[in-house]
Amino acid sequence: MRFDLVDLRLFLNVHETGSITAGAAACHMTLASASERIRGMEQALGVPLLLRHRQGVDVTPAGRTLVRHARQVLQQMARLRDELGEYGAGLKAHLRLHCNTSALSEHLPGLLGAFLAEHPGVSVELEESTSDEIADAIRNDACDIGIVSDAADLEGLESFVFRDDPLALVVAQGDALASRKQIAFVDVAGRAFVGLAADSALETLLARQARRLGKSLNYRVRLRSFESVCRMVGSGIGVAVVPRAVGMRCARSAKIRPLALSDAWASRQLRVCVRQLEALPGPARQMVQMLLASASS
Repeated sequence: MRFDLVDLRLFLNVHETGSITAGAAACHMTLASASERIRGMEQALGVPLLLRHRQGVDVTPAGRTLVRHARQVLQQMARLRDELGEYGAGLKAHLRLHCNTSALSEHLPGLLGAFLAEHPGVSVELEESTSDEIADAIRNDACDIGIVSDAADLEGLESFVFRDDPLALVVAQGDALASRKQIAFVDVAGRAFVGLAADSALETLLARQARRLGKSLNYRVRLRSFESVCRMVGSGIGVAVVPRAVGMRCARSAKIRPLALSDAWASRQLRVCVRQLEALPGPARQMVQMLLASASS
């Protein structure tokens, strides 16, 4: 049997999109060409790789085996290109880094800037998402490195401690709650809230916790940054849930008071997660090492 790298990448894209049409488009290939390549793979193996139906396709048990090995082969090729690139000129590496809201705003900018300055041949695709979505993206090879809350399902992934990152409720300094040190989310779920965009990772988490309490949060305004959220809270517009590090940093300038949240889900830890550290290309491993080194410094 002879499969080339284009065959393997095509099959992975078809698996990830659930569609031969979408998989072909991801490979910049016509549908007819993609279909012919997949039929050729099935004929070479003597078994069907896909179950075709009106909504798209699903992989067969043989197809799942091919997916696993295709990922390994493509990862090995990425490592080969990376390591040989040290002897060439101008070879660039592209890393896919997904993280939750807190990691993106509080912990990554300085670290990422320093890493890119030290590795001029590396580019990074940075995306914010919820922790569970990030874990799924890594399992499906749609992401190389993730920074997630430890509340996410990380089964099957390698993960490493990055930061303690508890959440806090912030209120205006003149608020009746400002004298308290700790509060439960249920006690403030009926208050007016200030927050980030509804599709941000943190607001998605808060909406989920409110639903578990049988409540719907009332947002008076949504803003683009934690700093803007804190300033609006300081103006007495509402309360907000932010990472404690943000609340402490903005307390004086925004005239707010951070209160510890007593809910278990608020006492979280950020973790760096990957599918398999040793299988990552060199620059990706170097980024993970940089992130973990910053955690211990």
